Formats: sequence, structure tokens, C-alpha cells
Amino acid sequence: MAEKALTAVIQEAYIQGVSTRSVDDRVKAMGMSGISKSQVSRLCEEIDDKVKAFLTRPIEGDWPYLWIDATYLKVRRGGRIVSVAVIIAVGVNTDGRREVLGMEIGTSRSGQNSCAS
Repeated sequence: MAEKALTAVIQEAYIQGVSTRSVDDRVKAMGMSGISKSQVSRLCEEIDDKVKAFLTRPIEGDWPYLWIDATYLKVRRGGRIVSVAVIIAVGVNTDGRREVLGMEIGTSRSGQNSCAS
């Protein structure tokens, strides 16, 4: 159980863009021994693998309704905070079930960076 909690803390910190050193501090705050940069990287690769599998999965069936929208989020890139567009495609199938069909990160409203998946 403690391992699941540790994994969840590390992965949540990764998603939030927390540095490896700060992740180590959080682990220690949980009363556990520290964690190495390579251990953090290994656990975070699991998230990357799951996201890649989701984004490359086949989309099967009929999706008569499709919404594509974007929201802008601040992210850290190259030591700077920049605004990026997160473009999300949501479909509704013939049974009325909604599902996120895809997602892409863009950097420009002007279309300079295409976001095709």
C-alpha cells in the first residue's frame, strides 16, 4: 500500500512539473527514505507509456458527433514558463457514450504548428 502511495505522489509531482529534488523532499516528508533521480524517471516513464498508448490506440466504431476545443495552459519549457494550447477531441458514439478520442499539444493560435493526430 505504501508503494502505491509513493508511486502516486511521484507521478502527481511529475505531472505538476515538480523538480526531481522536490520529489525527493516530498518522499522524505512522507516519512520514507529518499528517492533517486533514476527511480523518479522510471516511475514517470510509466505515465508517458500510458499516454502514448492512449494517443496511438485505434479509434473504432462510429462517432457521429465530434467536438474539438482547446485550452491554454502554462508549462515549463527550457527553464521558462510558456503558454501552450491543449487541443482535445471528444466524440459521442451511436450509443450516446462520450469519449476523449485524442489530444495534442500546440504552441500557437495562428496555426504555425499543426496539431494533427
